[in-house]
Amino acid sequence: MKRDLHIPVLLKQVLEVLDPKPGQTIVDCTLGLGGHAAAILERIKPDGRLIAIDIDPSNIIEARVKLQKVKGREGTVRFDIVHDNFGNIEKALGGLGIALGSVDGVLADIGVASTQIDDPERGFSYRKPGPLDMRMDPSRGEPASAIVNRMTEQDLADALYELGDEEDSKEIARLIVKRRAKQPITRTEELMAIVCEARDFTIERGMGAKLHPAARTFQALRIMVNHELSNLDNLLDALPRVLKPGGIAAIITFHSGEDRPVKHAFRDLFRAGVYAADGRDPIVADEAELKENPRAGSAKLRWAKKA
Repeated sequence: MKRDLHIPVLLKQVLEVLDPKPGQTIVDCTLGLGGHAAAILERIKPDGRLIAIDIDPSNIIEARVKLQKVKGREGTVRFDIVHDNFGNIEKALGGLGIALGSVDGVLADIGVASTQIDDPERGFSYRKPGPLDMRMDPSRGEPASAIVNRMTEQDLADALYELGDEEDSKEIARLIVKRRAKQPITRTEELMAIVCEARDFTIERGMGAKLHPAARTFQALRIMVNHELSNLDNLLDALPRVLKPGGIAAIITFHSGEDRPVKHAFRDLFRAGVYAADGRDPIVADEAELKENPRAGSAKLRWAKKA
């Protein structure tokens, strides 16, 4: 998918849930290329304020141009972009002088963007040869290759099972350890071939499968590299302090490992009286959106309203 054809997932549903209004303060914790943020910014005119957070520097460069077009030269609506991960929402707001308990809405779209997957140099995709990296911010942390070549066989197997729902995690971990003893694994195509072999797939058969045999392994590694679940836990913990009474939190997830903590956090805090309402059932894409954007098929939107 080309960058200029980027389609924000569940956009209509996000706007219905957040219901952004003129003058409000909204936080988009995962700016990406600015699809959701631009639509929100348009609706909080005039005098509203959007705080957009993203860990990927390349996303920020492109999204800033899009948001500036929405704002216009003389616009009174304001936007600020913070280079950080979404788990640091309180730090981001504090750095801008925004008080806790003053935010009308928070959006987070968890997971990897199609534009990141499509760039082979980022190392997210098993379909394109490239360095085994997977870092959302290439200047921070260690790449996936370091993890693959360092973790014990048992830890690898556990991670692939817990973060990727990979049933063949033990077989994959065993073969990874065997192959890296001969030569470090540094390329996406190397890891993909190892996973296909461990799962008894030819590379050609794997490419034609509905779910590529390496998909869950790459997912698990991406989550580890970018500390996605710990960042999500930090965000869920911070939301009640960030939102004003009546403020809305909306979170989009793409697999069970992300959806489960969101579901439980919203449910438990609703029962505790922290949230006045929550969406018991996840909101999913309709048929029209699925035709336009197949990626939306795994997306789930959950929301909660601060008491």
